[in-house]
Amino acid sequence: MTKQEANKRIEKLRELINHHRYKYHVLDNPEISDAAFDTLKNELEELELKFPDLVTPDSPTQRVGGEALDKFKKVGHLVPMLSLNDAFGEQELRDWEVRIKKLVPSVKLDYFCELKMDGLAVSLIFEKGIFWRGATRGDGKIGEDVSQNLKTIEAIPLRLREPEESELKKAGFGSAQIKEIISAVKNGKIEVRGEAIMTKKVFEELNRLYKKEGKSLLANPRNGAAGSIRQLDSKITASRKLDCYIYQVVTDFGQKTHAQEHELAKLIGFKTIPENKYCKNLDEVIKFHEHWAENRGKLAFECDGMVVVVNDNSLHKKLGVVGKAPRWMIAYKFSGKEATTIVEDIIVNVGRTGTLTPVAVLKAVSVGGVTITHATLHNMDEISRLSIKIGDTVIVRRAGDVIPDIVKVLPKLRTGKEKEFHMPKYCPMCGGKVVRLKGEVAYRCANKNCYAVNRRRLMHFVSKPAMNIEGLGKEIIDQLMREGLVREPSDFYEIKEGDLELLDRFAEKSAQNLIESIEQARRVPLARFLNALGILHVGEETAIDLASHFGSIQNIKNASLDQINSISNIGEVVARSIWQWFNDERNKKLLSNLLKYVKIENSKVVPKKQTLAGKTIVLTGELEGLARDQAKAAIREHGGDISSSVSKNTNLVVAGANPGTKYDKAKELGVKIIGEKEFLRLIK
Repeated sequence: MTKQEANKRIEKLRELINHHRYKYHVLDNPEISDAAFDTLKNELEELELKFPDLVTPDSPTQRVGGEALDKFKKVGHLVPMLSLNDAFGEQELRDWEVRIKKLVPSVKLDYFCELKMDGLAVSLIFEKGIFWRGATRGDGKIGEDVSQNLKTIEAIPLRLREPEESELKKAGFGSAQIKEIISAVKNGKIEVRGEAIMTKKVFEELNRLYKKEGKSLLANPRNGAAGSIRQLDSKITASRKLDCYIYQVVTDFGQKTHAQEHELAKLIGFKTIPENKYCKNLDEVIKFHEHWAENRGKLAFECDGMVVVVNDNSLHKKLGVVGKAPRWMIAYKFSGKEATTIVEDIIVNVGRTGTLTPVAVLKAVSVGGVTITHATLHNMDEISRLSIKIGDTVIVRRAGDVIPDIVKVLPKLRTGKEKEFHMPKYCPMCGGKVVRLKGEVAYRCANKNCYAVNRRRLMHFVSKPAMNIEGLGKEIIDQLMREGLVREPSDFYEIKEGDLELLDRFAEKSAQNLIESIEQARRVPLARFLNALGILHVGEETAIDLASHFGSIQNIKNASLDQINSISNIGEVVARSIWQWFNDERNKKLLSNLLKYVKIENSKVVPKKQTLAGKTIVLTGELEGLARDQAKAAIREHGGDISSSVSKNTNLVVAGANPGTKYDKAKELGVKIIGEKEFLRLIK
């Protein structure tokens, strides 16, 4: 075959392969088998190997790059990639419509609904029809250039499809628009945006393979997609078989509606979600949401809600943007993910205050891409409320919390072999007597020398919100306790490098780092020191209240019960617990020993702003923009109080992704619920 003949054959093969890629990925209507498609690609690869100077960047063979990258380049987005406000429930969605109708009162609104994929948002730019650059969202203004990896995704064309004029006319475009679109596909620049995802099927296949090979398993499809896109070696990305759906054509061709925008994306070669739907009013949107909330398990990808977009594009500029979120679209979330499983046993954990917490041991079940084997039962009152028995079939929910919750028992599935659970009379760790104090729901180990209680107290003492001694995990603390090096918190400050040689697998560098971390923990703010002491009922917020009120450890030591009880956020039970702790002889000695090594910074906590003054706030779900600790700190800085549970005294619940039972409780009590974006506006 001559070079000229090869060039003609190569051009025809590329055209045919691109045609069948479009039929398969975009229209979901393949005309040939996978085997036949692979044969065409193999022939093209062989010809390009023989004639390497005929290889072009848009060839279907050029999806996997050569050398691995050292790092990703930062790239700017000319049009910011905006984030979305959330609506958790029908009322919040209706409130959103009321707000936007005030800005466009004379307009009858209709909507386009997109199923919200759980993946990684990407921007794709094409120049003269050829894929030029792909980038991650980043902070919305600056992302990372991941072109090499995005090229490996078969659903992303390397060359745009040139639509027929008749197709564009059918989609509602005028003659001037048609000319502009065709010209841009051939010679201009076009940007689209979408979501790179890992399908549930691919996720399961990869994890089966990784398990067989002894490799670490992927946590869930979203992490699988995000991690794959950020691989420096595109060969690894290619092996992950990612997919990509487009939801926006950024380039302005005068698209009248968002629905038309989706049609255009499809016509120029992109995959869009076929289940997306035009809704003429909000009632239709809600029905569509209800349908997919029930049927999302049938989708090929993980879906955590839907994006509701004002369909008329001309209204978008009028409605505008608030912060980083457009007013004209909103994420209407599904509730926390649930599954059924069996309670195989109920065990008891012993905490740092001696509290015995029942935990359900579950038959392993996958909930939202995460394997669940345990769920907290909180206390005996919760077990009684749910009427849980060992052997029961239950519904477990994975929300924003670390440990999932059991939300319901299915008594109709009982066989008669289920067993009642009874709280043990003696501590399972030390054999000490278990007691339940009057007015408390908790059962506690009464043995002050309980090994499990002391271990938990030591772990709490070194934790990040307390003394923040890095390198002291539970395994190291277990070894230190076994060797007799640590019995109480002050013992940490007596440890020498030589002592650490006694511990298993403790390298010299690790020993030096730990000693340095302990040295840094000799100086600490009063609030963190109080939290580190592990006083019953005293967490981060109560510790801050104490520090703000009294100013020094000496003042707290000398305070009367009435003085402690006078603090606005501290009730009688908590006040008595604090007063008893500081008047217990064992604790006096523990405190005295600690003060030989620790210098306490007696600075009061003063709120910077008062936007949340007097408000009690509860956090639930996963926040994307900031860590839970950062959110708590921001609330305190702005004068708010934080609670770990929802009650009639709660003023506000901040709900992130996959909110838990606190969200349901707030709805039940009529407590105001806001999403993360609105919360961020409050703490600006």
